[in-house]
Amino acid sequence: MKRQTAVIIGGGFGGLATACLLSKAGYQVTVLEKNGQLGGRAGLLEAKGFTFDTGPSWYLMPDVFERFFALLDERIEDHLQLVQLSPAYRVFYKDTGEHIDITSDIEKDAATFDRIQPGAGQQLRKYLARADYTYNVSMDRFLYKNYDRISDFMTPEVLRAAPRLSLFSNMDRYVRKFFPDPRLQKVVEYPLVFLGASPYNAPALYSLMSHIDFTQGVFYPKGGMYELIKAMVAIGSKYGASYRTNTSVEQIVTKNGKATGVVVGGRELNADIVISNADLHHTETALLPPEARDHSAKYWQSRTLAPSALLMYLGVNRQYSSLTHHNLLFSEDWNKNFTELFSKHPHFPTDPSLYVCAPSKTDASVAPKGHENLFVLVPVAAGLTYTEKELHTYSDRILQTLEKELKLPDLRKHIVYQKLFCVDDFATQFNSLNGTGLGLSHTFKQTAIFRPSNVSKKVDNLYYVGANVNPGIGLPITLISAELLYKRLVKDRSAGPRTTL
Repeated sequence: MKRQTAVIIGGGFGGLATACLLSKAGYQVTVLEKNGQLGGRAGLLEAKGFTFDTGPSWYLMPDVFERFFALLDERIEDHLQLVQLSPAYRVFYKDTGEHIDITSDIEKDAATFDRIQPGAGQQLRKYLARADYTYNVSMDRFLYKNYDRISDFMTPEVLRAAPRLSLFSNMDRYVRKFFPDPRLQKVVEYPLVFLGASPYNAPALYSLMSHIDFTQGVFYPKGGMYELIKAMVAIGSKYGASYRTNTSVEQIVTKNGKATGVVVGGRELNADIVISNADLHHTETALLPPEARDHSAKYWQSRTLAPSALLMYLGVNRQYSSLTHHNLLFSEDWNKNFTELFSKHPHFPTDPSLYVCAPSKTDASVAPKGHENLFVLVPVAAGLTYTEKELHTYSDRILQTLEKELKLPDLRKHIVYQKLFCVDDFATQFNSLNGTGLGLSHTFKQTAIFRPSNVSKKVDNLYYVGANVNPGIGLPITLISAELLYKRLVKDRSAGPRTTL
């Protein structure tokens, strides 16, 4: 019996996960990646003895990874050497010289909250109890389900749970009920940045993120996050998937309302199904004719995009004791900063929040001896325009901030390698709309049933996977996206995760 063929456009995390599932299920899979390296935003940069993960750097939701690998009859420990980070991350407060550590140990973290706001430790326990409930209900009823109509989402079970899920409140209002102190509000709201969202426009449902880092813990795969990409490619290859890099898809071929393949290098590559892991806006506007597009130009103009980012890859010829593996510095004016990140007239943030990853604190292999590997992320608005001079001027300002606020004296003098990556690079390298770093933000109107579907409404045998479709942004969530696509192909309408292919 002839194997069904599948072409996957884009070798990002969602595309690679889909290749694993479909190849194991018997499909003949070909992954086409326009760049020279697989992984998409989860890339790898090696220079002057330093090894940088170019994008995602937090290993969260280990249960999702374990479940996905088990679905492939694989043990995650056979592919990754995971280390639980302690502390999970460090939070610095501007102009005070103070910092706190979040440890994923409820007793320690409650005591930390109590020191900042008396009684906040008990409030943290209550908040996490609600977050745990929300996480478990979401796993059982939301995240692993395809939505085709509102009734698929608003089920009797969900409606009964809705009051405890705070579905119709935004995160900021919800968090303020528990923590009056702005310093603590920021600690529990910051994970929304990972979803490309703001606490002022994201549903309180995403309080479940606190269950993830406070309860489950934060991990790191030795060698870096790119070890995940290597594992995915190895598993897909084991089942016969093939991967072609430096291969741009020029067109999705449609005949009689069906996708029949893609055009690469002027030649047609036939397939029974076509799956796009590329940016959804790019897929529709550049690869499909107007009559085959699900969304209009007006639709895309009305979307809320996740912010972009200024990324700085720094190789430093000394080490800094003030840093831990993950480090956060928050803007003092939280509201203003998020307003700037979602502005229709973007400029570089006046008082930015930022994140610094120092994986060499955990893994000596990613930097030369006595050196430090620093990955700096500064959220900026999608659509931001700038000159090279403006980019470097702003980057220098960020370095000065790091020297002062994170206690990194003379950092600029000790940089022996530096590379910048910003809005224009996201647009060029990943075809992302307005250079967004993550895709569609997780607002009320872009969550669950309101997020784009993983199946074309106009073209049969055309599917989508990745951050722009349900369930959304993040490496573990993208694994779920791949599973949802598989469930759709096999007509599985269940709400929970699968246990077998």
